[in-house]
Amino acid sequence: MYKKLLNSQLSRITPEQYKTINKLPVVLILDNIRSQHNIGAAFRTADAFAIEKIYLCGICAVPPSAEIRKAALGAEESVEWEYCEDTLTLVKKLKDGGVTPLSVEQTVNSVMLNKFIPEQGKKYALIFGNEVKGVSQNVVDICDGTIEIPQFGTKHSLNVSVSVGVVLWEVASKMGNLFER
Repeated sequence: MYKKLLNSQLSRITPEQYKTINKLPVVLILDNIRSQHNIGAAFRTADAFAIEKIYLCGICAVPPSAEIRKAALGAEESVEWEYCEDTLTLVKKLKDGGVTPLSVEQTVNSVMLNKFIPEQGKKYALIFGNEVKGVSQNVVDICDGTIEIPQFGTKHSLNVSVSVGVVLWEVASKMGNLFER
């Protein structure tokens, strides 16, 4: 029999405890995301997979925001975040610091997500772009690669918050120890 668990039975940690746990060596960069609901959903997903940090760039709204909180359900208080005006400058800085930037985009020579194998010991910056325009081309140009989510329908398009969930699940499961926490 399967009985739904109550929230009180989920052994949730506090935002303070979250800040002290081991994180997946992944940061998210949101490149000019216009929807605060999408930003909030990215926070909630980042919290679920214990991602190190979220960078909000360009036109992205920042906490505190009622609209972000509505989707984040408080994850904007647990996940570390920072605002950066220019995505390109941020990616260059992270890359110079040894982080491997990967855009999540449909490009020539992209690697399908199911074929992407993260290297142990590397830290990744996963860059998700604007709901209409995607990741800025100048940002794609300086990335070390591009990951593409395989799609088989007519749209070849997913909501950015859905893309964050799909990519983080796949990357986290491949980086190991995900289920041993």
